[in-house]
Amino acid sequence: MCRGTGHDGVFAARFSPDGRQLAVDVRRSDKSGLYLVDRDDETRFWTQGHSAAWLANGSGIVFVHDNDLWSIEVGANSAKRLTNDEADVRAPRPSPNGDKVVFASGRSGHQDLWLVPVDGSAPPQQLTKGAMPQDETRFAHSWSPDGSTVAYYSNRTDTWSNDLWLVDVEDQEEKQLTKSFMGLGDPSWSHDGLRIAAFGAAKSAHWYTEMSDLFIIDTKNGTAEALSMQITAREPGAPAWSGDGSELFFSNHSRGEVTLWRLPAAGGVATRMSQAGGLIHDWDQSPQGDEFALVRSTPTRGKEIDLLATRGGSLTQLTQFASNWSGLVVPEEISYRSWDGLYIQAFIFRPPGFDVDKTYPVVVQVHGGGTHSYYNGLNLVEQRLAQQGYVVFAVNYRGGSGFGRRFQDLSKNDWANGQALDAAAAADYIRAQPWSSGKVGIYGYSYGGIISLAAIARAPDAFDAAVPMAGIYDFASSHENAERLIQLWATQGHGGSPQERPEIYAISNTISRLNAVKTPVLLMHGESDTIAPFEQYQQAVAELKRHGKVLEAHSYAGEPHRFRDPANRVDMYRRLEAWMDRWLKQPPQKSLQDAP
Repeated sequence: MCRGTGHDGVFAARFSPDGRQLAVDVRRSDKSGLYLVDRDDETRFWTQGHSAAWLANGSGIVFVHDNDLWSIEVGANSAKRLTNDEADVRAPRPSPNGDKVVFASGRSGHQDLWLVPVDGSAPPQQLTKGAMPQDETRFAHSWSPDGSTVAYYSNRTDTWSNDLWLVDVEDQEEKQLTKSFMGLGDPSWSHDGLRIAAFGAAKSAHWYTEMSDLFIIDTKNGTAEALSMQITAREPGAPAWSGDGSELFFSNHSRGEVTLWRLPAAGGVATRMSQAGGLIHDWDQSPQGDEFALVRSTPTRGKEIDLLATRGGSLTQLTQFASNWSGLVVPEEISYRSWDGLYIQAFIFRPPGFDVDKTYPVVVQVHGGGTHSYYNGLNLVEQRLAQQGYVVFAVNYRGGSGFGRRFQDLSKNDWANGQALDAAAAADYIRAQPWSSGKVGIYGYSYGGIISLAAIARAPDAFDAAVPMAGIYDFASSHENAERLIQLWATQGHGGSPQERPEIYAISNTISRLNAVKTPVLLMHGESDTIAPFEQYQQAVAELKRHGKVLEAHSYAGEPHRFRDPANRVDMYRRLEAWMDRWLKQPPQKSLQDAP
């Protein structure tokens, strides 16, 4: 459902056509915007905006600002507006010859692709038609090398089914290229235009976006062939071809880290390009093919650009945009046995100055996303709790990505059940450690909120405090009010709709189990949430009150699933910290009114 590392810095970086400069998208409160970074380390602010893409001749970029498309030349101080209306603009892509830009927009009432001249001499022209209301993926578009065609994904069914389509730029004729392949991420054309590399899966396979294979698709007949990779790529992003077409590069998630990998284009064994861990958020290949710009974070550093040579090896940090944080700790990776003997990965954050002869209260963090993972990047909430004297135990429960298909399939038809017991087994492991005070709490957001409440209902003696946030606690009752993609996601995980598989939805139902709860609960939610509908919070609060449980509840007016107001996010995590202080630290106990 969602994931985040909660830090600022570089959001994206794109090489200029000559490889000497990068257009860098920076997101932080005091210096957001687009920067021009020269390879000699000279950096200057360029313009407000985001989603930069270079023109083919390197004279400048197009970008998005205030829902309009703009262009600006290198060395210029002012930008030119290419669209001027209230419609949205996303993911601009200049054509290979540089005379036009394709972008995604809902200005037709549905998701479609549009064209506009790069000089702004004419209004946008609609390129694709026939989009259905559920067609959310049409923005994943890519120009053919000769500029005649744009490849994109389109879902024209009532299920989760992203087919690859081609549209001719001159006559707007659309052609469905694949029927059995379900795509993920941007399609990547080979240099000769005869093949497209893309991540996806066979439609017949049980599928999550985090579990996909690399396919080579014939652009003439649509034949999609899965390469033999020896691994299953998780959350891979778009692949890139080497200059001679002999290799493909992609980012791959494994055991909480996202790194860059390479694979022969004919198939074979994929290899990791650097032993540096951390988390790659975005990356770009230089036009000369000799290096990559990685937008990367680590447990003690925000998102910066690191350069990696194509031959592999060590990384070189290029930028200094992220905030500097002091007192951060490097988490330790461990594994523990769960309730059924399965080994579960966890990351342990110990307080600065940790003393093996002392004991500490512990909080278990359960990540969001369900089929995602806990990522070993910069995680400020866990770092804050460690600074306040807690040991934080971040769990990668079953069903998450990065541990292979068999591990991820363990949650099929068993959502919130075995996963919650993985969290409870973590509490058992923790209490057996000499550094544990015996007081253990649990918290999580989104799917982590689901697991937090599910754990204290299924293992009532495991935790001493719980803070579930923004969760779904009865997937059957939420089905009607949730967003369509959440409905499809839940249907995939439960093997059908609530009407088709009521017995499976009963397994994931936590509302019906709240009478068993013994743990003090702080429940929080945004009132405008449509991913985890606000009614789920209301149901949980009502049931916990009906059963006389120890409960405090707080909701945030106007907030969707991903909070917009930073002050509300800060307030939520201050309340979390105060709740843990109240129940896990003795003495003193702290009430919510004492929260800073």
